[in-house]
Amino acid sequence: MKEHEGDLKAAGKRFAIVASRFNDFLVEHLERGAEGTLVKLGASSNDISLFHVPGAFEISPVAAWCSRSGKFDAVICLGAVIRGSTPHFDYVAGEAASGIAQVARDSPVPVIFGVLTTDTIDQAIERAGTKAGNKGAEAAMTAVQMSNLYEILRRELGKTP
Repeated sequence: MKEHEGDLKAAGKRFAIVASRFNDFLVEHLERGAEGTLVKLGASSNDISLFHVPGAFEISPVAAWCSRSGKFDAVICLGAVIRGSTPHFDYVAGEAASGIAQVARDSPVPVIFGVLTTDTIDQAIERAGTKAGNKGAEAAMTAVQMSNLYEILRRELGKTP
């Protein structure tokens, strides 16, 4: 059996990070985690571009633009949506997830979902770099692995579908 898996080598690769400004006291930790991980895995800081959008709802159109630009090997989507006392959370979290998923399906490069969707601020804080690790760093690792797997797929199977 022939196995294929992307490695964690980011040298020579270019990454876009699309990050929400809403809940920026959390998202900035995700951004730092993603950037630090990419650099640790060999990417140059000059090969990482950060695009800020107002909220999680606005992430997917900018991610789509970045993914089709031909300038990036992967796009990392970061944000934080925290449940409140109204149904607004359900709409924003759901649309952010489905929008990013649609971009990922249509993209020639990996588009990674790193948007926190939590019930409480404490849960979000845990996922932004305390008890539960840094989900931005995890998203960056996934982006590197997937970008390398996409290279294998292109080599083995040809152009993107």
